[in-house]
Amino acid sequence: MGGFDRPVLDQTGLTGNFDFSLEWAPQNHGPEADPQSDDAGPAIMQALSEQLGLKLESKKGPVQVFVLDHIEKPSGN
Repeated sequence: MGGFDRPVLDQTGLTGNFDFSLEWAPQNHGPEADPQSDDAGPAIMQALSEQLGLKLESKKGPVQVFVLDHIEKPSGN
């Protein structure tokens, strides 16, 4: 699984600040991937589940978006 190309919404219901570390290894996919490579750790999704007890689910939902539809250089007063 590649990088995250969509927003992640927090629906855990947990509040407060947390200090944690997560150990994972980037997974190489594509023509340069080495199938014999011994990665230094689990994939990100596996690490989230095993180490933090979290699961990312693909869902549709409201997301705040900022749209910039026009911009001009400031005039030289």
